[in-house]
Amino acid sequence: MSMEGPILSGGGAANGGGDIIKNTTTAEFMRDVVEASQSVPVLVDFWAPWCGPCRQLTPMLENAVRAAKGAVKLVKLNIDEHPEIPGQMGVQSIPAVFAFKGGQPVDGFMGAVPESQINAFIARLTADGDAAGGAGDLEAAEAALAAGDANAAAQIFGQALQEDRENVKAAAGLAKCYLMTGDLARAEQTLGLVPPDKANDEAVASARAELELAKKAEDAGDITALQEAVAADPNDLQARFDLAVALGAKGERAGAADALLFIVGKDRAWKDDEARKQLLQFFEAWGPKDPATLQGRQKLSSLLFS
Repeated sequence: MSMEGPILSGGGAANGGGDIIKNTTTAEFMRDVVEASQSVPVLVDFWAPWCGPCRQLTPMLENAVRAAKGAVKLVKLNIDEHPEIPGQMGVQSIPAVFAFKGGQPVDGFMGAVPESQINAFIARLTADGDAAGGAGDLEAAEAALAAGDANAAAQIFGQALQEDRENVKAAAGLAKCYLMTGDLARAEQTLGLVPPDKANDEAVASARAELELAKKAEDAGDITALQEAVAADPNDLQARFDLAVALGAKGERAGAADALLFIVGKDRAWKDDEARKQLLQFFEAWGPKDPATLQGRQKLSSLLFS
């Protein structure tokens, strides 16, 4: 390991997260890692103050462990102060993360990997001893999907579906993975696996709304051309509506909502209240807690009830 670089306080230098995140020493390693891993998986983060990638990785590890809500612990070891353990384990470069379970190292990775990969790593680790598709696993998959890592998310959602064909949250999540990659046909097939009595589940409704939006977006037209049409004639409500659909398909949620809100404010009755209906479909697809949904609902209420 190179010792070059300034001596800085790395991300692993501070404790946080109570008992699930802590620093350890050579003397405490047996208690904090080996013994603790008999009851819950423990991640060991080997780091040093001079390691720049460590400062990137450690905060992401901490966030992921906190999000797991007790399903896994994180123990950080400064290899400069305590070189014996990493030496015994053959750690040649850092950052290095090892997962301990049942008192033994069972998995690991090197380098500052993306947060979505960390979430997927934790999901695999915790799924070994728990029912696949548990809440922690699906949260990790959703985090990976939100980070744009459709492949990592699809692996977790797919595994959950293999274990439980009626896991509607996994089905909805897998459908959204297909939608992210533009595979509308497989997204529709996946949603077709949902039992009829669970078709109104919030996650399923969100995925189905996204699928309908994706279908509409195929016919909406080119965003640049639509923007030019709206700029040329601000009262061209059809062009503005098509622009909203196209923007929504590209993930530009605020712009999509504002385009529809303009139509509602201009002509509420336009095409049998189509703009408001489309906006509500956006809200369903985005979910009730999404910032664009919350802001859009506030603006819509102001238009309708002021």
